[in-house]
Amino acid sequence: MKDFLIWLGAPLLACGSLAAQGLPAAPAPRGIPAYGAGSITSDVALLQPLPAAEQMAPASTPEAGQQSLTLAQAELMAIRNNPRVTVGRLLALAQHQVTREARAAELPTANGAITAEDAKEGSRTGAGSLTSSRLLEHAGAGFDGTQLIFDFGHAHNLVLAQKLSEKASNANALATTEEIVLATDEAFYGALTAQAELDVARETVNARQATESQVGAMTKNKLKSTLDLSFADVDLSQAQLLQLDAQSNANASMAVLDAVLGLDHDVAYRLDEGAGAPPPPPASVEPLIQTALQQRPDLQALSYDTQSAQKFARAQWDQLLPTVSAEGTAGLIPVRSGTYYTTNWWGAVGGNVSVPIFNGFLYTSQAREAKYRAQAAAEKSRDLRDRIVRDVRTSWLQTNNNWQRMTVTAQLVKQANLAMELAQTRYKLGLSSIVELTQAQLQQTSAQIEDTSARYQYRLSLSTLSYEMGVTP
Repeated sequence: MKDFLIWLGAPLLACGSLAAQGLPAAPAPRGIPAYGAGSITSDVALLQPLPAAEQMAPASTPEAGQQSLTLAQAELMAIRNNPRVTVGRLLALAQHQVTREARAAELPTANGAITAEDAKEGSRTGAGSLTSSRLLEHAGAGFDGTQLIFDFGHAHNLVLAQKLSEKASNANALATTEEIVLATDEAFYGALTAQAELDVARETVNARQATESQVGAMTKNKLKSTLDLSFADVDLSQAQLLQLDAQSNANASMAVLDAVLGLDHDVAYRLDEGAGAPPPPPASVEPLIQTALQQRPDLQALSYDTQSAQKFARAQWDQLLPTVSAEGTAGLIPVRSGTYYTTNWWGAVGGNVSVPIFNGFLYTSQAREAKYRAQAAAEKSRDLRDRIVRDVRTSWLQTNNNWQRMTVTAQLVKQANLAMELAQTRYKLGLSSIVELTQAQLQQTSAQIEDTSARYQYRLSLSTLSYEMGVTP
């Protein structure tokens, strides 16, 4: 920005000898409404100060064919269309099904079967096995079921672990949404700044074109030398290069915004920053830190992950304990061999106790692995807490700095407007050259650009502070 202002001012100083001919003034920064500031006139012949109502009015209007887009609309569009938000929600829904899968171990299981068989009874005895064969002529239908009775909390802890993982997935989905909202704010204010700079570049080209035309006419009439025309041509070429760079930057910034909004094609919006003044920064940082520690969804996700890992570690230790279950079976045999059946139905109930004795230290190793992972998850959560405290404090300090900077730049615009009025009066009375007037115009332009940048940066810092606090949009 400093290089741009130096470049903008140098050609104006070189053309100071053309004051008596009434050349155009410095380009007005349309599209960058001043924060309580005045407007730069577009012609040196109109040297009277503008009315207060015109000074406060924004200079730019949406271009034909462009849609207007506010920050709130952009955030809602990003939440609805951005694929990262959709992925987070789908993963949360998938984790809910994992919880139901784990709960299945606590519920009874039942299986039904229908079997019909025509076999030679003599073939039920064969080589390769000492167990009784099922090769009997019969037809039957039945079911069998099992129910876990007691396993010292192994299945229950697995269910609790998956429930906590589901909560962590929901928190991660919310954290992703807030990240997209912050990315939208950054892209929105970046594109807004780029559009404002493009407006300045367009006005610069218009002013340089007018200057070049007037100097060219005076050169033909032998009132000025070809050196003055060469300066005007160079100024116009530099302004055109500036406009090309500003246009490229504006297109790139809009492409970034379109990508964050979840669009697969280019849409050129005319961005609207809103008419309301931003609120002042919070007075104290400590309540913000406490709010962040309570509401940050990524911290909540890590906390749930830690609790889930602890429950899973407890479940792994429970594998070393006995498991008690019940089993049952029943059915009918309408077709049977009377020689081997005394009734046409069967049924049985029973219980089973499974006691792990030795499996090569498998369960012990799994339990210790889960314990260490739970401890690592707890340390990750503690590390994130420390970073959240630091980030909230840093963001709060930056917000206060941008607030003070916005106040200073508003005062700078006020002083630049006053200097512009004095320079206009002195030039009208013939007490100064166009050099002094163009210098005042340059200072006013610089002040308005700095004021606009400060306002956008402050608004962005408020969005960043809200993100650090975990405020849900």
